[in-house]
This record gives sequence, structure tokens and C-alpha cells, in this order.
Amino acid sequence: MPKALWLLVIGMLVNVTGSSFLWPLNAIYMHEHLGKSLFVAGLVLMLNSATSVVGNLIGGILYDKIGGYRSIMLGIIISVVSLTGLTLWHGWPHYVYFLALIGFGGGIVFPSMFAMAGAVWKEGGRKAFNAVYVAQNAGVAIGSALGGFVAFYSFDYIFLANLSMYVVFLFLALFGYKNLAGNQLAQTNVLQERKTLKSKNKFYALLILCSAYLLGWVCYVQWQSTIAAYTQEINITLKQYSLLWTINGALIVLAQPLLQRALRKYGEQLKGQMLVGFIIFILSFVLASTVNEFKGFLAAMVILTIGEMLVWPVVPTVADKLAPKGREGFYQGIVNSTATGGRMIGPVLGGMIVDLTGMTALFYCMIGLLFISLILTFLYDRPLKSLSNEKANANF
Repeated sequence: MPKALWLLVIGMLVNVTGSSFLWPLNAIYMHEHLGKSLFVAGLVLMLNSATSVVGNLIGGILYDKIGGYRSIMLGIIISVVSLTGLTLWHGWPHYVYFLALIGFGGGIVFPSMFAMAGAVWKEGGRKAFNAVYVAQNAGVAIGSALGGFVAFYSFDYIFLANLSMYVVFLFLALFGYKNLAGNQLAQTNVLQERKTLKSKNKFYALLILCSAYLLGWVCYVQWQSTIAAYTQEINITLKQYSLLWTINGALIVLAQPLLQRALRKYGEQLKGQMLVGFIIFILSFVLASTVNEFKGFLAAMVILTIGEMLVWPVVPTVADKLAPKGREGFYQGIVNSTATGGRMIGPVLGGMIVDLTGMTALFYCMIGLLFISLILTFLYDRPLKSLSNEKANANF
């Protein structure tokens, strides 16, 4: 793995570790310390996700317009200013304003990080995006664990710890990212640009794939919302539920050598990896729908994690391959905003289904959505095949 990618991986680790001090505790802080209802807390978290979606799209466009370094620095500066405000004023309604700005600033950073990962190690393919994905999950595991420990002493320290990590990220980006690949703007002549605009097949393929990705995230996030609440109802302790996510993060990091060895022969068969991943997702939900004890949910989580490792890093890899020259950031922005959108929609949709029809219906609905994801993934490259046929006919 090249040094440039290591810098991006370390930056992603620091970034996500910082944000993970706060995000798992947001609802608790608003409910217990600010005296707001869980419904109001949910609305604030939805606002945070919505601004993150906007930030993702703008960040992707900025990457193509001004380069990765400037885009990342802009996102970090917005985040640092917002976190400074949150550290000083974390009452109501300031909490809402700063949390929305944090979502926007963080959203700008992510597409550029992924696009630059693809740029600095083109020949690495999936490995480049997988490294960033592993760093994300390691950051979530570290930040969440440390966040609970820090919050035990004082919630005020949580905001300060989050800010401190972003300041470290700021200096890392300031001195480490300036000369990385992905900072030079792509130059395309007018003829190439018209050809790109005329042929929208690759963009259609991306939209079909991102539709599958969105549904996958809607289902996946149920484990953090409706399934989390369900486990408490069937007497699985909070400690046991937290252990599920500890195992999820540890498995993603520790199982990488085995995964890379298994995928060595199939490294270029990205579509096949995603199809297998979504099938594994379905098996996880089928198992979860039939068990009512911790061991069963543990097995379902392990299965879910295997599917996650096959799907989540591959989607940005495919987006990088689909992106026309000079549009890499925009394509990564769409991918990241899709994931954020799924995390935003999922808890609301899942909660509505459970309230109206119960947990059994939720599992059936999620399995149905995953089958739709499977079909969309199977079909996403149809526009590319039609493009190939057009070229073949033209050549003939």
C-alpha cells in the first residue's frame, strides 16, 4: 500500500474516531441532559443526516472543481469551527445548529477522501477503498469505546475530545495532503465533455447500483434502531447488544487477511462479490427473524458482517471505475450521500413498520428490500452492455 494511501487511511481513522466520540451519545445527551423527547432527538439526528447528504454532494462537486486538498480542508475547517462552538455552547437550541453544521462539514470531507484513495492507488482497485473502509470501522470502534469512558466522567469532555481529534486531522491534512494525487484538476477538451454528456449510460449504471446500496443501508441500519430495541424486549442485555457491535468492528479489522486471500482470485469480479454479499445479508435477516436469544443474534451479526465486507467497499470501487475523467468526486459524492440517506430513512421506515405491524413484518419487509437490492445489483451494468453493443455496431 503506497505511503499516500496510508496518510488517507490514518486521516480517516482520526476523523471517524473523533466523530464517534459524539454520534452514539447524541440521543442520550439530548434526552437526558437537555430534557428533549426521543422524537425531538430523532428529528435533530435526521437534520444532521440531511445536512450530511448535502455536504456529500457538494463535496463531490468541489473535488472535481478545486481538487481534493482544498475540499478536505474546507470540510475540516467547517467541522472544527462547528465543534468549537459546540464545545463552548452545547445547550438548546445551539446544539441543533452546530450539529447540523457538523454534518455538513463532515459530508464535504468523505467524497474527497474516497476519490483521492482511488487516485493515489489506481492499480489497487478494491484494496484502496477497502483500506479506507477498514479505517472507518476501526475509528467507530475506538471512538465509541472511548466516548463511553469519557462520558462517564463528564459530557463536556466528549465535545472537547471530538474537537481535539478534528484539530489533529486538520494538521494532518494541512501538511500531508497538499501534494497527493487527486489535487490536480482533470482537463478535458470540449469534444470529450460533449461525448460524456451525450452518453449517460455510466451515470445510469451508478444510479441503479446506488438504489441497491440505499436499500441495503435501510436494512442494515435496522440493527442500530428497531432490532436494537427488539433485543431489549426479549431480555438481551444492553451489554450483550453492545458486544455485537464490538464483534462487528473487530471482525472487519481482523478478518482482512482472510478476506484478501479469499478474494485474490476474484478481485476483478466486483459484481459477483456484491451479489454474494447481498445474499449473505438476506441469510442474516432470515436467521435474526427466527431466533430469540443472544447466541442466535451473535451468529446473525457475524453473517451480516461478512456480507458487509463484501458489499460496502465495492460500491465506491465500482463508482470510481464508472466515473468519467474529472467526475470522480461527483460520483463518490453520490455514493456517500446514498449511504447517509439510507441511514436517515432506515430508522424512520423501520419504526413505522414495527409500530403498525410488528417485528415479524419488519423482518419480512427488510428481506423483500434486500431481494430488490439483489435484483438491482444484477441489472446495474445493463446500460454498460447496451453502450458496448452501440460501439460494436458502430465499428461494424
